Amino acid sequence: MKKNLITLFFLAVALTGGVPAVAQHSTPALNEKTVTFDVPQLPKDAGNFLIANDLGRNGYYEQKPVAELMGNLAEKVDIECVAALGDVHHFEGVASTSDPLWMTNYELIYSHPELMLPWYPILGNHEYNGNTQAVIDYSRVSRRWMMPSRYYAKTVEAEDDTQALLLFIDTAPLIDKYRKDSIDYPDACRQDREAQLAWIEEQLRTSKAKWKIVMGHHPVYAQTTKSEKERADMQKYLKPLLDRYGVDLYVCGHIHTFQHIVPAGSKTDYLVNTSGSLAREVSPIEGTRFCSGDEGFTLLSFNADEIHCYLYNEKGKIIYDFTHRR
Repeated sequence: MKKNLITLFFLAVALTGGVPAVAQHSTPALNEKTVTFDVPQLPKDAGNFLIANDLGRNGYYEQKPVAELMGNLAEKVDIECVAALGDVHHFEGVASTSDPLWMTNYELIYSHPELMLPWYPILGNHEYNGNTQAVIDYSRVSRRWMMPSRYYAKTVEAEDDTQALLLFIDTAPLIDKYRKDSIDYPDACRQDREAQLAWIEEQLRTSKAKWKIVMGHHPVYAQTTKSEKERADMQKYLKPLLDRYGVDLYVCGHIHTFQHIVPAGSKTDYLVNTSGSLAREVSPIEGTRFCSGDEGFTLLSFNADEIHCYLYNEKGKIIYDFTHRR
């Protein structure tokens, strides 16, 4: 679906260092200041969506500028949806579908007209601090919040009819740390880990989509000060399925940094998407292709030939991009 784009005034700039040629656009921002941001030259037949996570800070830190940039980019690029990969609500989740945090963390922040499109959310560890069912039930309140269950599948199509399977999974119940802490994460131990893993395997096994993209909140690989046991459990329970069924891309949040990691011999690209509000410091590990402590979001574009990811910082600059092909 193509939007009616406003007239663009642009200067073509050829950038080096792994970043493709982009046009820099100046758009009146909500605060009436001029914002300059990069717009990549995407294939006309591509399907495009945004990835954002670790958002909910009641508009503080970089949340508002990042949200504004997401909307401004969506004015220039045909965006199909937003994948919201958990922790939309720091710090204790939400209490109900009428919790005021829905307004201060989400509705009033992501208010740009071009962000009034489908949002596909998953639960993060902070949502598990609160009422997780309320996060799912908010789908009945908001027309753009599309969360049918704790984990679900969505097949999206590019303009050239190429399909990509998006698996939105619930990672906290896969990790023993959360399952064993019934005080801080009361819902995690109630979830059937084996049932979800069986569902993931069935979706990957039966999908005819060219591209298989799995999205969760917690990383399989990442540099972080968080407990190594989290990644060990993800590698134990999820990674064998990613390997067995040739998953092209695993995308997550949780760490508040950008990281692109390809372990030796892996056919899967692992992307840690940074925080949309407050980021942290990061350093490379084995397999790291890129890492950054900038806040921001990711634009993912795909067609029959490739998946291409563009990593945006809070200033609207594409600080890194990479291509996955088969």
